[in-house]
Amino acid sequence: MSKVVLKTENLGISFGGLKAVQNLNIEIKERQLYGLVGPNGAGKTTVFNMITGVYKPTTGRFWLDGEDLTGKGQETINHKGIARTFQNIRLFNNMTVIRNVMVGLHNQPEFKCGVFTSIFRLPKHFKTERAMRDRAKEILDIVGLLDERNNLSCNLPYGKQRKLEIARALATNPKLLCLDEPAAGMNPHETEDLMKIVRRIRDEYNITILLIEHDMKFVSGLCDEITVLNFGTSLVQGPPEVALSDPEVIKAYIGG
Repeated sequence: MSKVVLKTENLGISFGGLKAVQNLNIEIKERQLYGLVGPNGAGKTTVFNMITGVYKPTTGRFWLDGEDLTGKGQETINHKGIARTFQNIRLFNNMTVIRNVMVGLHNQPEFKCGVFTSIFRLPKHFKTERAMRDRAKEILDIVGLLDERNNLSCNLPYGKQRKLEIARALATNPKLLCLDEPAAGMNPHETEDLMKIVRRIRDEYNITILLIEHDMKFVSGLCDEITVLNFGTSLVQGPPEVALSDPEVIKAYIGG
């Protein structure tokens, strides 16, 4: 039996009198591609914000690899192994593509370099820099951006900026990679390419992936299991072909 990477138990958060998410119970297993879907305002990004430390849950708990991370800060949670992308792209626009990825590598122990070593530019500094650059190239190759490595990130077209944000998150060496609407704004060709990249990340890095997405073709073609949210509560959980055909899910999406 595959081990559980992420588990939530009655996870929820309220803003004043508004219950944005309540009683969320999910289990995501190792190497699983898991989708979190639902209409606008259903609470999907709020869930991401709780499990990445942006918000502190007001009810319930969540665990990563059996370790309770409820209420921990963003930096701690990232070090423990949860990385994310955002709906609105947040790159370092005036850095090159490869430098954006190298920023993500700085939290890895093998790339740590002491202040003294860096200030005086000792041999270890240059050795570490080369190792980081080599690792960043490997990651950029995975997402198809190796040839763009020396370009400024702000000069990339939109679809490639999306891929770069995934690469930067991947550089933190996560156990759980959370992708917030990764296919938003992409054309069908870009979306198909992104599906292949996400599968390759899962297969080559043995990473568990949780994604939010409105493109149901993308979800159905990629995810092993999904949870459908509506008004902050779970409507249905299961394989996409079953969950998305549920009458309550159809009602939530089209009204009635």
